[in-house]
Amino acid sequence: MNTKASTGSNTQKDPDDWVSGDEPMTGAQASYLKTLCEQAQRPDLFDDNLTKAEASKLIDEMRKEAGVDKKA
Repeated sequence: MNTKASTGSNTQKDPDDWVSGDEPMTGAQASYLKTLCEQAQRPDLFDDNLTKAEASKLIDEMRKEAGVDKKA
């Protein structure tokens, strides 16, 4: 049994703790974030120069504002 997957305790790290968090965001992050910012009517928040960690945090925020939060 894979306890990490079943508990979820080690599957999601805080973006501030990511080893590669200070690298530029990926193309997938940029595309998704741009779409979310538009859906949330906040296109001004999109920035091509975000890091992976910054993009992840903003994606979480924009998911909530756009009403696509999985946790809801």
